[in-house]
Amino acid sequence: MKKGINTICTHTGELKDDTFKGAVSPLYMSTSYAYEEVSEKRYPRYFNTPNQQALSKKLAALEKTEAALVFGSGMAAVSTALLAFLSKGDHIVLQKTLYGGTFNLVVEEFEHFGIEYSFTKGLSREDFEKEIRENTRVIYAETPSNPLLTITDLRMVGVLAREYNLVSMVDNTFASPVNQNPATLGIDVIIHSATKYLGGHSDILAGAVCASEAHIERIFSLGKNLGGSLSDYTVWLLERSIKTLGIRVKAQNKNARKMARFLEKHPAIARVYYPGLKHHPDHRIACEQMSDFGGMLSFEFDPSVDQVSFLKHLKLIKPSMSLAGVESTILSPAKTSHALLSEQERADQGISDRLLRFSLGIEDKSDLIEDIEQALQAVGWGVEVN
Repeated sequence: MKKGINTICTHTGELKDDTFKGAVSPLYMSTSYAYEEVSEKRYPRYFNTPNQQALSKKLAALEKTEAALVFGSGMAAVSTALLAFLSKGDHIVLQKTLYGGTFNLVVEEFEHFGIEYSFTKGLSREDFEKEIRENTRVIYAETPSNPLLTITDLRMVGVLAREYNLVSMVDNTFASPVNQNPATLGIDVIIHSATKYLGGHSDILAGAVCASEAHIERIFSLGKNLGGSLSDYTVWLLERSIKTLGIRVKAQNKNARKMARFLEKHPAIARVYYPGLKHHPDHRIACEQMSDFGGMLSFEFDPSVDQVSFLKHLKLIKPSMSLAGVESTILSPAKTSHALLSEQERADQGISDRLLRFSLGIEDKSDLIEDIEQALQAVGWGVEVN
């Protein structure tokens, strides 16, 4: 029977409490399990404790893949997935607009492993294809991208990867499984920073990889040696959080759509980046591959606005690192997620120092708008001086 998203979030992969008949999954905290007369030898670093396996089933069901693994962080998921399919002398093609942590991993570490890499100039098939070499093994994309919300055509990436016998990987963090399922569009490996929408409450650090059983087995073979597994208590918390994923994300989607329309009409705002807006250059592709446009947007103020002072005067929206919690947060990518990039590297990605990334929570839209207006008033924007 085909299950709806909220049913999958609530019930798929849950553990049964056969002893006391509790309504939630029991938590197995043990780090030591019997090895004699058992069907499977369990060890936390091997991703196979009861809670780890149950959560992996839920994640795979959400992303419509055969299997999944949970990791100690999003970057543990990214690095393990990449290094599982790349060896000395191999080459990878990556889209130019990426999360700063992924970019830093590639440019700072891959040389030590003897792995070559190329960044695309744009997001078209031609941009990806002309970077492919004889030793290319992986194509890596991120959509919507962090922080400019660019949209990559996932069907195109999947087709291109199959034509050249490459493994396609996509960071699906910004979309979440509620809004986008890359596996149904032909992508091989789907990666999440589960710290974000999957966790959703700004209190969990985790990552996830979803793929076919064959690809997960290869990632597991490396992962068990790198040791990036997740503690069972955090696994249990993440499984609990995912139960409300569908409800949370749909509320955040709604807030983001309304906020994007409000900001694009506001005279203090110079530009809004949100794929749900019709003038967004990738709006058509977003409509084709996403069920909704997500809870993230970015914008730039008019130069007359002192954005540093604006952030200090916010009362409800939190100037804070990370994203996708139930509370609305805002930050400067140049000072946080992309701070390790040089000024030129940020400019090459289109990230200005005036850019602010806005993660919509589940608050009432009118309260969020009121907070923005009062902060603008506090910094003197729009006030005529005689």
